[in-house]
Amino acid sequence: MPPSYDFAAVPSIVIPLGPNAAIDAHQHPQHQLTWAPDGVLMMEVDDSRFVLQRARALWIPGGTPHAVLPTASYAMLSLFFDPADCPLDWLGPTVVDATGLVGPLLTHLVDLPHDRTAERARAAAVLWDLLTPLSVTTIPTILPTDAQAKKVALAIRKNPADNRGLDAWGRVVGASARTLSRRFHAETGIAFDRWRTLQRLNAALPLLGAGDPIVRVARAVGYATPSAFIAAFRREIGTTPAAYFTAEGG
Repeated sequence: MPPSYDFAAVPSIVIPLGPNAAIDAHQHPQHQLTWAPDGVLMMEVDDSRFVLQRARALWIPGGTPHAVLPTASYAMLSLFFDPADCPLDWLGPTVVDATGLVGPLLTHLVDLPHDRTAERARAAAVLWDLLTPLSVTTIPTILPTDAQAKKVALAIRKNPADNRGLDAWGRVVGASARTLSRRFHAETGIAFDRWRTLQRLNAALPLLGAGDPIVRVARAVGYATPSAFIAAFRREIGTTPAAYFTAEGG
């Protein structure tokens, strides 16, 4: 579903999202601040995925391609700002703390009529003072470009719990394990096993954000035990799954 909004004329919007709804990759010159007041929102920006829920919002600089991926979110609340009128100079996507007064202020700005420019400007000035960046580790989403390696990668994305190794995958796509290993490393920058771990964590993030139990999430993405999943999560992201979804974690 590509968006069809005039972001210059519509400075704020709430887009309802049904189950597994998505918005195709797009960009616009305005800066965007996006929040999911209910449910979980997953966005892909600059080859990284960001999982947002009530405690976090995402700042996307103008001109940056981004997409909304299918999740169980109910709505996406977004504000748009002309770079010429914005004091923030963040050059890349930035996760911000949406707890405290930030969430209610975002809701207030969305509810304000668009023609009440003076009130909107005063509220935005308060927002600039309140926005606090969070240190959040993101997980790259790079796919190999080689046809055989990409076929393996897409299959793993579809089913991250698939435990087949490169020997087995090689028989599926008609390439040796050594060839697939070399292509994964050359085209994604990391070894196959670590690439698969990162895809599993990517698949786990929206489930964790929705409040699914660790034991269920671990099994869904291919880990035999919750402890093995938590160890992989900590190794790659630097914190526990529980801490990741607090304002202080990440």
